[in-house]
Amino acid sequence: MIKKLTTLTIFLLSFNSFTLFSQKHFSKEFSIYNDNDLYTSVKRDRYYTNGLFLSYRYISKKANDHLEKKIYEFQIGQEMYTPFKATVNLKGDHDRPFAAHLFGSFGINRFYKNKSALNTKLQIGIIGPDALGQELQDFIHSIYNYKKAIGWNYQIANAISVNFNTEYLKYLASNKAKTLDITWTNRLRTGTVYTDISTGLYGRIGFKPLQELFNSIAFSSNLNTANSKTSNKPEAFLFIKPMIHYVLYDATIQGSFLNENSPVTFELRPITFTTQVGIQFTANRFNFGYFVNYHSKKLKSIRVPNANFYGTILINYQFN
Repeated sequence: MIKKLTTLTIFLLSFNSFTLFSQKHFSKEFSIYNDNDLYTSVKRDRYYTNGLFLSYRYISKKANDHLEKKIYEFQIGQEMYTPFKATVNLKGDHDRPFAAHLFGSFGINRFYKNKSALNTKLQIGIIGPDALGQELQDFIHSIYNYKKAIGWNYQIANAISVNFNTEYLKYLASNKAKTLDITWTNRLRTGTVYTDISTGLYGRIGFKPLQELFNSIAFSSNLNTANSKTSNKPEAFLFIKPMIHYVLYDATIQGSFLNENSPVTFELRPITFTTQVGIQFTANRFNFGYFVNYHSKKLKSIRVPNANFYGTILINYQFN
C-alpha cells in the first residue's frame, strides 16, 4: 500500500510539473543545429561532411489581423564539403570539390491564421578558403583522432556569397486524434551560392496530440509572448520529410561565377531527391532532435554513389 501511494505521489508531482510547463510562455530561443556524417557512421566522412548553425529567435509583440505570429531569426552558419574522403590529395582523384561556406543571416518567419507560413531569409558571407573549412575539419579530426585532412589546396576559390531563401508551408490534413498530420513544404533559393526550387511533404506521427503549424518545434514556431493565446506545449513526435529538388546552380560544386579560378569543379545533376526522418521532443525549456538525412547524387561524377547519408543533432533552449 505504501509503495502504491509513493508511486501515485510521484506521478501526481510529475503531472503537476508537466502541466505547469504546458502553461509557460517562452518568447526567445537559442538553437544549435549540427549536420555531420559521423552521426550515421563513424567510418564515413565524405561529401556534405559538416554543417554548424547557431541561431537566435524571438517573437514579435506586434499584433496583426492576418498573422498568428511573426518570429525573427539571426543565424551564423558554416557548411563544409569534401570528396569521398578528406585525405584525398591528388587533384585527379577528387570526385567532388572541397568547399566551405561561411555566412550570417537574418530571417522573418510569418505564421498565418489560415494554417500556412512564409519564411524569408537573407544570407551574406563567403565561400572558399576564407570560410575556414580546412581549419574546422582539422579541429574536428583532432578530436576524433582521425588523419589530418589534405587536398584543401584544390578547394573552391574565394567569392562573396549572397543568397535569398524563401520557404512556404501549408497544412494539409490530420486525423481526428491529432496524432498524424501532413504539411506541404516548398523552398526557393536564389543567389551566388545556391539557386534551386524544392517541394515535398512533411508528415508527423505524435506520441501525443500534435501542435499546430504556428506553435510547434517542428516549424520553429513554439515561441509565445505573455499575452499570446497559445503557450509552449510539451511535444514528442516522429517525422518524415521527402522532397524533390530542381537545381540550377551550386557554387560548392561548379565554383562561383564571381571567381572562375576554382581548380576542381563538376557539372550538376539538375534533379535530386532528399528524405529526412527523425524524432523531436521537448524537455522543459529545451527541445531536442535527431535526424537521418538521405540525398541522391548531386553531380555528374562516375565515382560518386547514387545515395549518401548524414545525421543531424538539434538542441534548442527557450527563455524570456
